[in-house]
Amino acid sequence: MERTYLLSEIDAVAKELLQNSRSKTILFYGEMGAGKTTLINSILKILGAEDAGSSPTFSLVNVYETENGTVNHFDFYRIKDESEAWDLGFEEYLESNAWNLIEWPEKIQNFIEEEYQKVQIITLDSGERMLKFC
Repeated sequence: MERTYLLSEIDAVAKELLQNSRSKTILFYGEMGAGKTTLINSILKILGAEDAGSSPTFSLVNVYETENGTVNHFDFYRIKDESEAWDLGFEEYLESNAWNLIEWPEKIQNFIEEEYQKVQIITLDSGERMLKFC
């Protein structure tokens, strides 16, 4: 799936992503400022989170209870080594039945499984974004 969208369409894109994802663990790839956190906040809203907050850059994970179960939002931008994810108990989060929305998954390559849904967000010159299922 490939889809080009404007920020005004973010909720529709989030809904499509949830409907078409092959996994409850979704990996978000994209450069800084591509809109990963914005899209995740829209996903949180659609799943029924009352408190769709900011990116967990400093805490590494924010946990939300929603109408559709637990959602774990990870941001691994600042980690220096995969062992930091291990110390966090990341594998236990992955083994749960929760939604796991992961920014900067390239920092935790050894934890990535084939069945997880990979999504890339590309910023286009027009100001639009392109969402690609990988």
